[in-house]
Amino acid sequence: MDLTPDQAALAVEGHDCPNCDAPAGSACRTRGGKTASKYHTPRFVLVPALREELEIPVPADRLPGRAWKQSPALAAVPAPRTERPVRIGYARTSTARQELASQLEALRRAECHKVFSEQISTRIKVRPELEKALALARQFKEAAPQTPVIFTVHELKRLARNAAELMTLSADLQAGGIQLELLTGPLTGIYDPNGMGAMFFAVLAVAGQIERNYIREKTLEGQVIAASKGNHGGRPKVIDDDMLTFAVALKGKGVPVPEIAKKLTIKTGKNAGTSPSVASLYRALAEAEDAAADDGLPMKPKPVRIRRPDDPLTPEEISLRQRLQAQVVEDAETEQRQQDHSRR
Repeated sequence: MDLTPDQAALAVEGHDCPNCDAPAGSACRTRGGKTASKYHTPRFVLVPALREELEIPVPADRLPGRAWKQSPALAAVPAPRTERPVRIGYARTSTARQELASQLEALRRAECHKVFSEQISTRIKVRPELEKALALARQFKEAAPQTPVIFTVHELKRLARNAAELMTLSADLQAGGIQLELLTGPLTGIYDPNGMGAMFFAVLAVAGQIERNYIREKTLEGQVIAASKGNHGGRPKVIDDDMLTFAVALKGKGVPVPEIAKKLTIKTGKNAGTSPSVASLYRALAEAEDAAADDGLPMKPKPVRIRRPDDPLTPEEISLRQRLQAQVVEDAETEQRQQDHSRR
């Protein structure tokens, strides 16, 4: 700032304040009726020499913090027209793992007056820093209507996640007379939301929606391919099919569910070697009952056919016997380990 604090204060007070309605010649005031400690931004940007400053303090002789008193009125000086635009930058990433540095550097090179940034998903409708950036852009435009105000972003996808949100944003920019600047991508440039610019915003909305639909389709295709290979995602089951078959058989014999849970052993995962919780077993049994009801099948196992000792076993019977024998061995080993541990 080339002006001294007193010169800056006199230059700012040469204009009415668009924010607090303080007349020319008086300092800005707070909502509580006291003299503000700093001049409001929409007021000091009316002075070309102060437009690049972030804040202008109110001199001590205006008694900041004391009850506000109006000074002798001065004639308001119209804001001089200037062709140098005001740029408000906005940067965003969806997660904390993504970096903001490249966006911030691009906005710095674009000579943005102020940059707002946040790490938040576009799925969240309320983005505080975006709202602040738009509010400041509107303040600049209201304070200096003849000065171009440009809302600058690194790329289009930093603004919205679908056509509806982008059209809402374009309507907001159009109502405020604020231009949009894209620093990268095939549509790099500055666009005015009025006139032909309105058509451009409509094209952007359609393009953004098409891109999101494409991403969604590719994601669904990937999930289908993974499922065909046996990878369904999510956490592995605590109670697998063999354990559930064994549990259903015991429950059919009248064994209480808590006792059944003690006889089961988790085979994989971080809880391998331990018994599932009673709640997990209740939930698995309930899901099995629902599935059986949906298929129109009985919940209880089919009765074993009557056969003679010399009748050969079917492959299904051999497999089931091997699984049950293995389960019994595992239960015995687990019980032995628990007894050894209790003796210690």
